[in-house]
Amino acid sequence: MAIQDIYPTALRLLGRPVLVVGGGPVAARRAKGLLDAGARVTVVAPAASAALQELADAGLLSWEPRHYRTSDVDGVWFVQTATGDSAVDGQVSADAEAQRIWCVNASDHESSAAWTPAVAVVDDVKIAVNAGGDPRRAMALRDAVATALETGDLPLRRHRKTDAAPGTAGAVALVGGGPGDTGLITVRGRRLLGQADVVVADRLGPRELLAELAPDVRVIEVGKTPGHHPVPQSEINRILVAEAQQGNRVVRLKGGDPYVLGRGGEEAEFCRQHGVEVEVVPGVTSAISVPAAAGIPVTHRGLAKGFSVVTGHEELSEVPARADHTVVLLMGVGQLRDSAASLARAGLPAGTPVGIVENGYLPNQRVTIGTLGTIADQADAVGVANPAVIVIGDVVRVSPFAPSHFKTADYSTITPNSPRVLTP
Repeated sequence: MAIQDIYPTALRLLGRPVLVVGGGPVAARRAKGLLDAGARVTVVAPAASAALQELADAGLLSWEPRHYRTSDVDGVWFVQTATGDSAVDGQVSADAEAQRIWCVNASDHESSAAWTPAVAVVDDVKIAVNAGGDPRRAMALRDAVATALETGDLPLRRHRKTDAAPGTAGAVALVGGGPGDTGLITVRGRRLLGQADVVVADRLGPRELLAELAPDVRVIEVGKTPGHHPVPQSEINRILVAEAQQGNRVVRLKGGDPYVLGRGGEEAEFCRQHGVEVEVVPGVTSAISVPAAAGIPVTHRGLAKGFSVVTGHEELSEVPARADHTVVLLMGVGQLRDSAASLARAGLPAGTPVGIVENGYLPNQRVTIGTLGTIADQADAVGVANPAVIVIGDVVRVSPFAPSHFKTADYSTITPNSPRVLTP
């Protein structure tokens, strides 16, 4: 049988009687698949595997502990052979053929009237692959297609909406897009983005993914810049609920993580208050990932055991003023000079290293490194601008961008608590 002779289709076997001849592992797998489809399964075999016996003991299928008889095919809609004996399988196949019943002959795929594809289910999509009678090849292809659907590389979005009762709401997903690079969004986030009918987008995050959306996906821009909020938060909340109540799958695409200075908690609460289902998909927060793009860990053995994340608009008086406690400032460029002065007044030494990472992980990433006493002037001189993450503390010494005189020790050491001092 050539692959061109195959007419791909799907059988609806709910409540219909089917026959499996054989009691081994293959028969068990096929019986399980038929049960999943809702079929009434009868197994004929002198002996049954433990898996088949469990299904029979649970009353999920009927097992006839005997050899096959020609009359077993009477009245069934579908037959699967899996005895491992080509003569028996061939007889079953011939009897089914005589009654015009579709039969899968596990012993001889060339003469089989039907083939069982490799199957995977993603969301409400069922993937079935035939590969010229080569089951391992079919499974490899099935797995590749399923993975592409799971990760959003293939479109999983519905184009024909199911009929819903009046007033039935859609759903909202608050998706953290990470620091901006398209490869740093989570698999779950990418998949939901590919299923969206409406995307409510910030100016940060993986903007390039918006260009990959289907032409009929609506993108609503609600991005904010420091001191400029053209779409207030109350209006963003209203948009999410209104779009979901029209039956749409809504993705709120944010930079970083929705729950780290992203007001995701407010949006989720507003949705729940209005009866809209909401899912929160965490993202890689820029507070940690952007420093990492410049080789700066927020904690490091012998340098810092903890860190604080604040915005540049907040008071810093409660933050530990020690070089061994990392301070990460988000949205802090505009008040960098005031923030540095505040930390200095709290007792942080003027020589404490400071790193600024602009546009982390993007092609125009730039790193500026100085000290608490110099960084404001340096930032003014080179025109540092948001989006940027500011890191204050001894961990900045680890960065490969740090000047050589910052590196006062070998920070790759695994010696607990204290880095090994470099020898001249």
